[in-house]
Amino acid sequence: MSVIRDKSFALAIRIVKLYQYLKTEKTEFVMSKQILRSGTSIGANIREAEQAESKKDFIHKLSIAQKEANETIYWLELLRATEFIDDKSFESIHQDTNEVMKIISKSIITSKKNLAKGQ
Repeated sequence: MSVIRDKSFALAIRIVKLYQYLKTEKTEFVMSKQILRSGTSIGANIREAEQAESKKDFIHKLSIAQKEANETIYWLELLRATEFIDDKSFESIHQDTNEVMKIISKSIITSKKNLAKGQ
């Protein structure tokens, strides 16, 4: 879990910095709050999954993190489409978010398989 933990934390830092940029440089307050909430929630839910009470709880918490990552991608796409962020910034943070989402997805799939096997 340390890879996904580290990557989601690094992503959260990038999201906080993006939020600060949008708020101060672009005076954008609505979408910036939304991406701050969803983008930092990813890592928080991964941390919660580490302390899960059961395998089902672990899968549930990772599923929430996956949904938050997907929502973060939505806000990134909207910020790019409305020209609050440029293509270069979008591509960079989108790639990081997508990478985290793929790792989460693989962890969920593996955990579901292990749960079905009784492990």
